[in-house]
Amino acid sequence: MMGCGAQTDRGRGRAPRFPAEMPSVSWLLLFLLLDVGFAQVDDDFIGLGELPETFPSDPPEPLPVFLMEPEEAYIVKNKPVNLYCKATPATQIYFKCNSEWVHQKEHTVEERVDENSGLVVREASIEITRQQVEELFGPEDFWCQCVAWSSAGTTKSRKAHVRIAYLRKTFDQEPLGKEVLLEQEVLLQCRPPEGIPAAEVEWLKNEEVIDPADDRNFYITIDHNLIIKQARLSDTANYTCVAKNIVAKRRSTTATVIVYVNGGWSTWTEWSVCNSRCGRGYQKRTRSCTNPAPLNGGSICEGQGIQKLPCNPLCPVDGLWTEWSKWSTCGTECTHYRRRECSAPAPKNGGKDCEGMVLQSKNCTDGLCMQMAPSTDDVALYVGIVIAVILCLVISVVVALFIYRKNHREFSSDIIDSSALNGGFQPVSIKTARKADLLTAPPDLTSAAAMYRGPVYALHDVADKIPMTNSPLLDPLPNLKIKVYNSSGLVTPQDDLGGELSSKLSPKLPHCLLDNSDSTMGRRTQTQTLLRTRDPSCTALGSFSSQGGQLIVPNSGVSLLIPAGAIPQGRVYEMYVTVQRKDNLRPSVEDGQTVLSPIVSCGPPGALLTRPVIITMHHCAVCDGQQDWLIQLKNQSQQNQWEDVVVVGEENFTTPCYIQMDEEACHILTETLGTYCLVGQSLSAATIKRLKLAIFGPVTCPAMEYHIRVYCLDDTQDALKEVLQMEKQMGGKLLDEPKTLNFKDSTHNLRLSIHDVPQPLWKSKLLAKYQELSFQQVWTGSQRNLHCCFTLERFSVSTVDLSCKICVRQVEGEGQIFQLDTTLSEDSQSIDTSLLDPASNITTLVGPNAFRIPLSIRQKLCGSLDAPQTRGNDWRMLAHKLNLDRYLNYFATKSSPTGVILDLWEAQHFPDGNLSRLAQVLEEMGRHDSLVPAATDH
Repeated sequence: MMGCGAQTDRGRGRAPRFPAEMPSVSWLLLFLLLDVGFAQVDDDFIGLGELPETFPSDPPEPLPVFLMEPEEAYIVKNKPVNLYCKATPATQIYFKCNSEWVHQKEHTVEERVDENSGLVVREASIEITRQQVEELFGPEDFWCQCVAWSSAGTTKSRKAHVRIAYLRKTFDQEPLGKEVLLEQEVLLQCRPPEGIPAAEVEWLKNEEVIDPADDRNFYITIDHNLIIKQARLSDTANYTCVAKNIVAKRRSTTATVIVYVNGGWSTWTEWSVCNSRCGRGYQKRTRSCTNPAPLNGGSICEGQGIQKLPCNPLCPVDGLWTEWSKWSTCGTECTHYRRRECSAPAPKNGGKDCEGMVLQSKNCTDGLCMQMAPSTDDVALYVGIVIAVILCLVISVVVALFIYRKNHREFSSDIIDSSALNGGFQPVSIKTARKADLLTAPPDLTSAAAMYRGPVYALHDVADKIPMTNSPLLDPLPNLKIKVYNSSGLVTPQDDLGGELSSKLSPKLPHCLLDNSDSTMGRRTQTQTLLRTRDPSCTALGSFSSQGGQLIVPNSGVSLLIPAGAIPQGRVYEMYVTVQRKDNLRPSVEDGQTVLSPIVSCGPPGALLTRPVIITMHHCAVCDGQQDWLIQLKNQSQQNQWEDVVVVGEENFTTPCYIQMDEEACHILTETLGTYCLVGQSLSAATIKRLKLAIFGPVTCPAMEYHIRVYCLDDTQDALKEVLQMEKQMGGKLLDEPKTLNFKDSTHNLRLSIHDVPQPLWKSKLLAKYQELSFQQVWTGSQRNLHCCFTLERFSVSTVDLSCKICVRQVEGEGQIFQLDTTLSEDSQSIDTSLLDPASNITTLVGPNAFRIPLSIRQKLCGSLDAPQTRGNDWRMLAHKLNLDRYLNYFATKSSPTGVILDLWEAQHFPDGNLSRLAQVLEEMGRHDSLVPAATDH
């Protein structure tokens, strides 16, 4: 009866169901019958005995659906694999492998009810070992299948094969090395080792993976062969075929591909002159095997490189005199003549002419014959000419004296303000009766100052002015009038620059205005001493009072800002700022350290200051927010020893300085004048120092050799300025725009190479492929004006055009390429370095006109923002808005924090500070009290 019930279930495709009230003994009997009945069931069903067909409470169920089917699997070494399947609705779920059911104990079954559908979800897994797979015999691989039951019937999953993975060691075919002609197609064959799963193949070129998507000259076929479509010189390399699967990775033997170039003849030169001046000789022309030159074992050119032709130039014949002719008859002047000709033979074929006289004369009366005296008419003519010349000279002298006296009268009478002659701080009034153009504006003292704008090699006219703005901050300022003071006030022309410069600075001022007191002479003597001991092109100096001002060394990125009130009231200081270029003044550096800025001195040393001045200088460190640098400010003591002052970012109440680091410049706030520089310590291999690369060549080149100089400098304005000055003296010119290079602390050298030299016209005398500057030379910056030289030789003097490329790069780092196109003509202009002349370099701005923020506005801002506010919109928020809040405690220790912040803003934005932007910051702070009253106060 039980067997009949099981057959019915099987015929209807239903799985057996177990009543809940069946006793435990009945369960045991049922499982015994199940084991016995296994031989009587087919592969789709496990017979469990006779049971009722349905129960009244059973809802209808669909056939099971597999949510997860077993996947193909590979056994790697001895690691077993797990197969998973999941089905719903499922009352039972089992695996069978190779047509045999897997024992229930080897299953791991989980059951849950789907919350959405309410159907039973069953998940089963089994573990397959290497031993099970190896024990299978037969043509088919080991496979397993999952079977799920529901009341509606059974469902089978797909078969999942389980294989033992492996990869043979030997390639079926390995690539072979080849030598191929340039632009020829190359085929490298590779058949990977046998393996399960099948091996994937990739190709390596010099140990780097080849990606055809990146280089379309490579193509990998479907059967793993590598094709180089057109062989290039850069394709000369070692190629390796790599096969890999989940088990192992195999490498083929390396195949070396060499791309060679066969030599080709250049064009013939012009025929040379005959090697013999006279008689038989020959002339020749040549060609060279350089178009292209043979490379990598390519064949040399076939044929002759020299052709000769016979020549037979005519011999030169030097001329010889004929015999003298007979003397002529004696003439009225008591003289007779004789002559000869250069025709015995006459010169020909380039021969020399005869030397000597053609005509000879002598007295023919032995002195007895007297010549006739000149007539009285001739004497009168000569006397008249002499008198006319004398009269012209007298008139010219009179006119010159008249013009000279008139000019002197205008020069000495233009100044009518007697206060200027007394040396007081009074404005000079220009008399209106002289020239109408002087009425339009007061004298402009800034015309003697050269303002630097843009790159240092783009040298601007010395008459550039500091532009003003229409910002509301300037509204309360009355009409500006620039006043000329004597040497104890604003501007003092220095005697060391010569009278010519003094006349340029104040063309209408007599010397009594410039030299009117003993104190002025004392200060001038001190200034002259400073100029004599320092390079005038690197020094700026001037006299300053409590009104303050600025000293700027143009084209150097160096300046000194003296705020109003920094010099005590009633005192006048002769101040200077200079860039030191002597090697013995540079600080010594340790391993990993480098000098990041020029050496800047300012003085006078020991001067009493009541608020900090600001020294601005350029630096070459790349500070992008990463902690790659440890930057120290160093100061030179009176014993010429360099001492550490402060580490940037570690300022505290005891440090005497504060340093504001910008992208290209740093600003040092200090009350101690002296000599300073920045020294950096690298903290990682990613630390970057900026270099400036500049390429120079001679303006004219009469010789056959042409020298190209490549300078690798610290990226500071003064370093490039120094090279410009030096190249000007050497007669050099810039061949391309200077470029910036990021140089890493990776210990790799700087490599320089020249390319694309026109072979028929020029040749490089460099024996190696490139030149290198050692990492230590470049990083420490110990050698000023560091450079390499490339020497090119032209084959003909008529060659005046040169076009080539120069590559400068750090090994395994960044690089720059210069395209040089220059002409060797004599009319080429050398670098215009007129502004590098010492007389035009010294720039002094004195008094309120030296600052962008008017004094009245500054005073209102300080009075409004110095006092702490509960909302926080005081000087602290101003520092935050201007990105000057790295160390607020420094400003807090000053009597006027706002004043120091505004001084630093002036130094950062000189000379083009945007007052409108400053006003916008104040509006964002909500400090309308700092703007509205200021805008209406006149």
